[in-house]
Amino acid sequence: YIARLRAYVIHEAEKNKSKWKTMGPAKVAVPSPNDFLQKRSKEPKLAPRKKEQDDKKLRELSVPRRTYRPVIQIKKDFINKNAIAVIKGVPKEPRPFCVDTRQGDKYLLGPSGLVPKYVKKKDYGVTPKYVTRRNVEIKKEEKEYEASILENLKKRAMKRLSDEEKTNVLQALKKNWEETNREFQCLPLLTDTRSKRMHKEKLELKLKQLEHDIEALEKHKTVYIANE
Repeated sequence: YIARLRAYVIHEAEKNKSKWKTMGPAKVAVPSPNDFLQKRSKEPKLAPRKKEQDDKKLRELSVPRRTYRPVIQIKKDFINKNAIAVIKGVPKEPRPFCVDTRQGDKYLLGPSGLVPKYVKKKDYGVTPKYVTRRNVEIKKEEKEYEASILENLKKRAMKRLSDEEKTNVLQALKKNWEETNREFQCLPLLTDTRSKRMHKEKLELKLKQLEHDIEALEKHKTVYIANE
């Protein structure tokens, strides 16, 4: 079998081919062996220096040279000055020490606590200002708190018991307690019936309630009651 388009395919394949298309030209100019690559030949080179710049003189440096030796004139007599300062100076006071062992171990007497230096202060025993200021603030807060409580009680229609009324109520409660206690003491020893037991329990509850009320009135200085 031979394809009909064989000749056309061969013609198209040879048509797109060209000599040295991938390998380059056949003959290339070979460099001369004398023009070999030298060291630092591709680095940028500076332009040649002009003669005018060479003729200019360098500026003088502001820094002194190494050979420069400044002239130092010392007119002060430090020896005599120090001697005069020592002669006129006040001698140091000896620091007091305290020896507490036979071997001679000693320590400073000031910070030891044996010298009563804090007692001799002017403000010793005086109440500090911040404590006085704090006490005034506390009293002020207590007054404001009491005033706010009074306002709240007035809003809630509460009545404050006076001292006379409080005393009268206490006396009445104590009198009632004495009568109830006398009645309780008169009970028979044998409580064999239900009515006797109920009567005894009733008196005990009444005594407890009276004792609680008396204790509450004696404990609190100010007592408020609801208006009826």
